[in-house]
Amino acid sequence: MEKVSFILGSHNHLPPGIDFDEYERTYRKKLKPFISALYKFPRIQATLHYSGILLHWLERAHPEFFMLIEEMASRKQVEMLGGGFYEPMMPLIPLADKLGQIEFLTTYLRKQFGKRPQGCRLPALAWEQSLVVPLYNSGMLYTFLDEDQFLLAGLSGESPCVTEDQGKTIMVFPVARNLNSLFAQKRAGTVLADLLSQKIPDKEKVICAFPDVLFAEETESPDFTYQFFFEDLACFESSVDFTAPSKIYRNFKHPPKAYFPGSLSFDALSKDTSAPRYEPPRQFLIKYSEANGIYSKMLFTGLLINQLKGDKSRKRTAKEEIWKAQVYDAFCPSVSGGVYHHAVRKAAYKALLEAEKISREKENFTPSLLAFDFDLDGKEEFLFQEEHVNCYIRHQGASVFELDYLPKTFNYLDTFTVSPDGDRRTAFYDVLAPKETSFDILFAGPAVEMDIHKAKTGFLETHPDKHKFRFCGKENFEIQEVDKSHGRVVFRLPANTDLPFGNIEMEKTFHLKKSVLTVQYSLENKGADVEFFFIPSIDISFPGDGPAFLRIFKLNDETKDPVNLGEALVHVQGVKFQDIKNETVVVITADRFFDAYITSVRTPCPLGNGDALDVAVMYQSTNIAPIKPISLDTGKRFEIEFKLNMYH
Repeated sequence: MEKVSFILGSHNHLPPGIDFDEYERTYRKKLKPFISALYKFPRIQATLHYSGILLHWLERAHPEFFMLIEEMASRKQVEMLGGGFYEPMMPLIPLADKLGQIEFLTTYLRKQFGKRPQGCRLPALAWEQSLVVPLYNSGMLYTFLDEDQFLLAGLSGESPCVTEDQGKTIMVFPVARNLNSLFAQKRAGTVLADLLSQKIPDKEKVICAFPDVLFAEETESPDFTYQFFFEDLACFESSVDFTAPSKIYRNFKHPPKAYFPGSLSFDALSKDTSAPRYEPPRQFLIKYSEANGIYSKMLFTGLLINQLKGDKSRKRTAKEEIWKAQVYDAFCPSVSGGVYHHAVRKAAYKALLEAEKISREKENFTPSLLAFDFDLDGKEEFLFQEEHVNCYIRHQGASVFELDYLPKTFNYLDTFTVSPDGDRRTAFYDVLAPKETSFDILFAGPAVEMDIHKAKTGFLETHPDKHKFRFCGKENFEIQEVDKSHGRVVFRLPANTDLPFGNIEMEKTFHLKKSVLTVQYSLENKGADVEFFFIPSIDISFPGDGPAFLRIFKLNDETKDPVNLGEALVHVQGVKFQDIKNETVVVITADRFFDAYITSVRTPCPLGNGDALDVAVMYQSTNIAPIKPISLDTGKRFEIEFKLNMYH
């Protein structure tokens, strides 16, 4: 009797930045029960994929788990899959990094389990046709894509195929996504019985499932749950051949040929079945400006590393730090929150800043000011680089979009917005507000951007009379002067009578020296007499905002008084932020007294998968809004200077 070929896969990954308690919970609830139950059914073969990040943790925390897999591999019950060690977003990373990450995990698996992997699982099943060449050159014989990708390529999605690029070929297996969900909802025996009633046994047809959401709901007895799962599967051994993909690869005689459109499956995080199932991986760089920031930083840091000459060990160490930042979770939503999760993004920046520190000559580093198209938008940004601080400034709003403190490898402008236009939150994002503005309404409550269905478009833009505000942070400033020898850039925002307060012309000067960023403002009235509030909004992203993470003080003369979030500050000289976790202090002062509001920016963060999807409201940044009332007669100027200082 002909049997149905069935590839049972298990994919497991947790990104850097996630608390190790979550690693331990995943081990206790899923990893250990799955492997322990599988071990008792030696005739059921399984294909296992663990990201290198997770394997490295397991090696140190639970070496007994490795011993169990090693025994199962030796009796050919399990086949280990390769891939990128740090679970990278493969289509977005340079070719050399693709090859390096794959070989890194391949070497690790060979040393641990005695055999090179023959196939791989792509993170998030993200695909571009150009991946064929690096996969082939890395010794990978096969990979996996969602069965719907097969349908888009004109195939049935019931058997593997061959795909080609530049004369290189690999086999691709279809993954039955719907089957994964069914296993999470019903007993495995019921699912297989229904499946076999629809399938005519055919050696050319292959069922492949990676039931990642196998038991997404919490259960008190995961060991028994997995035991029942494999008992159900064992009942079908007479009609189902639980086999390995390498065996099918060797025996498959005439696979069809196909080319697949570049895409990344993302619908697993949504309960909205009407939403499109796929997006091209690079589209996430447009959808999430924060992802584009990490991508841009990755490429820029790669350029710095490539300039290292003669020290292969140092260059290799720096490269590996860049690889850590390429984890796909930093570029798109994922089960653990992905790009929404502040800890995931911060881990990516930490790795990139470690790589940048390695690239610098400790004794010979010279501060610099670069004009460079950092974020790949066709316009130059201005990059201040000092021994301890990086400060990156863009044309739009003449605002700061990255602020790195290298001694702690921390980007204090790694924040997030759910804005529909994808615009990033920045520092020194300037707003001109009417004098009748009610600030108790503007700053009501301790948080903004709370509702995922009513995403705010930016600072103050939820006000009912927002059309009366001038959001200078959305305007493109002109370059007035660039003084690289003194590390100074001057921006100019011309008058624009089509906008509220359009007769105001602004000059904005940035200067960075000895970890102190100085921002000088000059506002000139080119029209009739006018009164308004000047609000240079500043976002700073800390590890968190609770008392265990952050303490805030208002500065006046020689006094320093504690401040609560949401509290209105009146007539202060500055504000001091004490970052408890990083043991760093950030101080913002001005040469004139000002009022201010300080609020936490929180956004919804989707966690989980499918029916188990949950939404947590997560801290992203702390916003300080200095407020200065201004009255300007025709032709008059107002000047104010802010200083942002960081130290530890």
